[in-house]
Amino acid sequence: MKKKFLSVLLATAMVASMLTACGSKTPATDNNTTSETAEQTQTQTQDTATSENTGTGDATTKTDVAKTNLAYKGELELMHFSTSEESQGNGGSDGFRTVLADWKTVHPEINVVENVLANADYKTQIATLAAANDLPDVFLLQGMNTKAWASQGLLLDMTDIISKSPYASQYDNTTFYPFTSDSKMYGLPALTGGTCAVVVYDSAKWKEAGFDTFPETWADVQKAKDYFSGKGIDTIAFGNGGKWQVNSTFLATIGDRFTGADWTHSLIEKKGASFTDKPFVDALKFTKDIFASGIFNADFNAITNEDAREYYISGDAAAYIGGNWDVSYIQATLKDTDLYNTTKFAVLPQPDGATASYKTHDTGLGYAVAINPKVADDPNKLAAAVDLAYELTGPAFANYVASNYALGGLTKVQNVDLSKFDQFTQDFYNYQYVDNKPCEIYDSYISSAVWDVLNTDLQTMLNGQLSPEDVAKNAAKAYNDNY
Repeated sequence: MKKKFLSVLLATAMVASMLTACGSKTPATDNNTTSETAEQTQTQTQDTATSENTGTGDATTKTDVAKTNLAYKGELELMHFSTSEESQGNGGSDGFRTVLADWKTVHPEINVVENVLANADYKTQIATLAAANDLPDVFLLQGMNTKAWASQGLLLDMTDIISKSPYASQYDNTTFYPFTSDSKMYGLPALTGGTCAVVVYDSAKWKEAGFDTFPETWADVQKAKDYFSGKGIDTIAFGNGGKWQVNSTFLATIGDRFTGADWTHSLIEKKGASFTDKPFVDALKFTKDIFASGIFNADFNAITNEDAREYYISGDAAAYIGGNWDVSYIQATLKDTDLYNTTKFAVLPQPDGATASYKTHDTGLGYAVAINPKVADDPNKLAAAVDLAYELTGPAFANYVASNYALGGLTKVQNVDLSKFDQFTQDFYNYQYVDNKPCEIYDSYISSAVWDVLNTDLQTMLNGQLSPEDVAKNAAKAYNDNY
C-alpha cells in the first residue's frame, strides 16, 4: 500500500516552497504557495521576513538597496503575493520582502501601500482589477497576460526604462521574453527562476537496477521498469490530478525535444506555427504512449503532484517527475534521512525520433514587476515606481537569494559560492542553472483559455478516450478563437 503521510508533513510543506514560473495551476499548488487566505488588504507591512534556509541556516537580514534621491512624497500602491507565511523557506518571496523592507527604510518619505494576497487569490484579484482598468501602481505581471493587457493599454511600456537601468548590463536578457509584445518590454522579471520539469531519483535504487545515473533514453527506463516491478515499486511517480501537471512538468519539455524553440516562439508570436503541426502531434503521441507503458504509477491521472511525490518519499517509487517547488518540499521532508543523501536530479530522457533539442527542461521567471501607465501622469511618482522596480529585481535581490538559497533571478551573480551549501542544494543548483539547457514553459504564454482546453484534453487522452490528433485540433481551435 502506498504510504501517504501528508497531514504529518503539512507543516514542513508550508515552509519548503520555491517560487516557480509555471502557470495555470490549481489554487492549492499554484507555484507552490500555501493555501492561505488573503494576509493583508491595503495595509502596510513593515517587517523584514525571516527565513528558514534549508541550505545554510540563518539568512542575511539586510540587502544593499541603492540610496537614490527621489522627489516623490506620497503613496505608492504595490500588489504582490509574497506573504509572510510563504516567505518562510521560499527564497524568492523572502528576498522580495527583504528588499522591499529595506527600500522602504531607505525611502521613508514614500508610503508603500501593499495589497498582499496568497498566490491563487492574487491571480483572481489582479485579473478582476485589470478587467476594471483599476490596476495598482506597481504589481506582479504573469507572462501569459502580457500581450492581452499590453494591447488594452493596461501596462506601461518599460522598454526605455529597462535599457536605462543602472543594472542593465547585469540582466539575464533571456528572461524578458514572456513580458515582451511587439518588441516592447512591459516588466522587469521578478522573484526566482526555477525548473518545472526535473527527474528526482534515488541513485541507490537505480544503481541496484544497473544504472550509475538516471537513463538518458526512455528505452533504458523501460528496462529498469522490469526490475522495479519485481521489487513491487513504481519506476516513476507522477500526478496529473490537477490537469496542469502533464503540460507544465512534462509536455513543455518533451514538446521542445520534438519541435525546437523556433516553433514555440512562432506559436507565441502568431507567426504561423500550429498545434496541429506534425512535430507537436508527435510529442503528443509520445506522451500518450509513454504514460501507457507501465513506467508510471497506475493512478497518475487521478492523484496530484503532492500525492505522487509522497510515493517517492515513502520509497514506493524509484523516481519522481515534478518542479522546483516539489524539490524544495522533498528536500525539507527528507532532511537527515538516507534518501536525502542518495537523491539526485536528471533531465527527462530523450524520446526516440526527437531531434530538435537535447537535455532541455522548461524553466524561467513567470512574473515581472510591471507599472500601471496611469502612474506616468506624475513624473516624480513614476520615478519612485521605477526605482522600486529596479531594486526589487536588481543585484540586492539577486545577491541575497544566491548567497542564502543558491537561487537565481534577473540579475546575474558571478561565482556563486556553493561550498557553504550541502550536496543536495549544490546538485540542484547545477541542474537548474549550469548543466542543462532552458526551454519555454508553455503556460507562461498565450492564454489560459487555450491551456484549459489542452490540459483537460491531455488528461482525457491519457485515459485513452481521445486521440493525439484530436487533442491537437481542439487546442488549435482554442488558440484561433482566443489568442
